[in-house]
Formats: sequence, structure tokens, C-alpha cells
Amino acid sequence: MREIAGPAAGVLDVGSFSAHLVVLEPGGTPLEPALSHQTRLRLDRELDDECRLSERGVAAISAAVAEGVAVAKQHGVRDVFPLATSSIRDAANAAEVVRQVRRDTGVELQFLSGRREAELTYVGARRWYGASAGPLLVLDIGGGTVELSAGRGSQAEFARSLPLGARSVTRDWFPADPPVRSKKIRALRDHVLEEVSGALGDATEHLAGHSVIGCSKVLRQLARLAGARPGKTRELHLDDLRVWIPRLAAMPSAKRAELPGISRQRAQQALGGAVVAEALLTITGGRMAICPWSTRDGLLLTLLDSLAAAPDAATLEGLTDTLPPDAAAEAGSRPAA
Repeated sequence: MREIAGPAAGVLDVGSFSAHLVVLEPGGTPLEPALSHQTRLRLDRELDDECRLSERGVAAISAAVAEGVAVAKQHGVRDVFPLATSSIRDAANAAEVVRQVRRDTGVELQFLSGRREAELTYVGARRWYGASAGPLLVLDIGGGTVELSAGRGSQAEFARSLPLGARSVTRDWFPADPPVRSKKIRALRDHVLEEVSGALGDATEHLAGHSVIGCSKVLRQLARLAGARPGKTRELHLDDLRVWIPRLAAMPSAKRAELPGISRQRAQQALGGAVVAEALLTITGGRMAICPWSTRDGLLLTLLDSLAAAPDAATLEGLTDTLPPDAAAEAGSRPAA
């Protein structure tokens, strides 16, 4: 077992389908992490009708966090940023989950605001494409939210977050079983168009010359479904995606999971993600390049920059923007492995 000597940037990304530990050493890149370890989760199955995570779901989170922290310690990594994504943040009992995980593991799960997630996603996309790519408009469809960010330099000049994630719109707009009526799809599309147009506001005209970049597993899977091939330049085109929306609407989740690019875990929310993506493409010009890096990579690279600037200083402070209401009052321990 290789021990990681000296300072390192680590993130334990706790999401709906996995808790993924990734560690970078100074000078490293997310393409070749010093350490990567994944524990499977299925939190989507542990939400009740009131959007509360079950006791079994909370226990699974604690077990996954404990495993990730233990693996990090085994490799000599002392501190990791325990990032809880919207699958936990948006749960009705999120504060209880934070308290229970802290009691079980000693780790204080941390949350980022939607705006901060958008800013970090932009960092990931900018580092992937480099300065020569010019101005970027970065779009990220997550499970709970959609992030929009844009800029010309190393940091985003514009960042917004909207509650239009694939999981959220599937739950709020579509029936549990297909087929999904075209009327429902049009209503969701109109809603997304209105929300995104309102969020962009006066910036829409200014963003017209930006290259459009998509950063998320939802968009990567849709690009694969709509024509992109592994190992090739990945793009998602509006016309290609529109062909698939009525097909997805007619299919049960089991059939969707048999399609190219659609994973079994995300099959149920594939239609919701496609409708949101179609609306985004309608507003932003009809084509986006797909970037393999997103929020977690932007966070890792930001932590790595912090290490380079001050190797002996704590690198995790100042990154957390939000906690669930009750947990914020009790927070105080530094997130550490």
C-alpha cells in the first residue's frame, strides 16, 4: 500500500449513488489521482414520500463515510473535505443526518451553496480546456440543482443555481410509471425555459459568444445516448436530444437502462434530465461540448491551489457556505479525516 507523504488535497464526495474519495498530491491532476476509492450507495431508494432519508439510508452514509476516512488514513492522508451533495442537503431531515453521521464517525459533513458549486464547476471546466478556449458558459445538471456559470479567466464572473436537477424534476413533474404524457413534458420544458431565462437575465446577450460546456454525469450519459462515442470528442446537440425525449417518455426505467450510456441507477431520472438539457440547449445555442470534470474536480484543484500557496495552513477552511438549519447551530468541528 503506497503511503502519501506530505500534504495532499482530498475530497470525500458523498452523493446519491456513491461516496467517492479522491486525493491529489501537489502537482497532481484529477486525471491521475494519488488515491481513488468508491463505496456504493443507493440513497434514491431511501427517501420516503416526505423526502426524509430512512434510518437504513443514514446508516449507509455513516458506513460509507467511515470507510472513506479509514482508506484515507491507511494511505497517510490526514484531512479530507467531506462533501455532502444535494441528495443529502435536500432531504427533509438533513440536519438529523449530519448529527447522526457526526456521532457515528466523528466527521462533520459539509455543504456548498449552489452558487459555490457553480463557481467550482467553472474552475473544473476552465482547467480542462485552458485559457486558450476563450470565454466559457458552463452548465451542470445535477440530481437536485442546475448550475450555470460563466467567465473569461480562471474564476467565474457569473454563477447561478436553480432547483431543476434531474432527480428533483422527475419527482415533482412526472408520474412514477411511464408513459409520460407530452403535455407534462411541455409543461416542464416551459418551466425550465422560464427559470433559466430569468436567471440569466440581462447576461444572456453578453454570453452569446461563450463556448457552451456541459459538466455532469447526466449530460455525459445523454451525449452518449444521443450519438457521442467513448474516446471521441463528446458533444450534445439539440436536434439529436429531441429525437430521444419521446422515446424515453414511453419507456419504463428497466428499458431505459438498456440504452447506450444510461446507467441503471440514473435510468428513472433520464427523461427529466433530458428535458432540462433540451431547454438549456434551446437557450444557449443548440450545442455543448461535454467536459469530464465538474464540481468535485474544481474543489480538488482549489484545495490543491491552497496547498501550493500555504503548505502549512489549513486548506479546508472558508470553502463551506451552507449547512442545514439545525446542523449549522451545532457545527464547530473542523472537517477532518
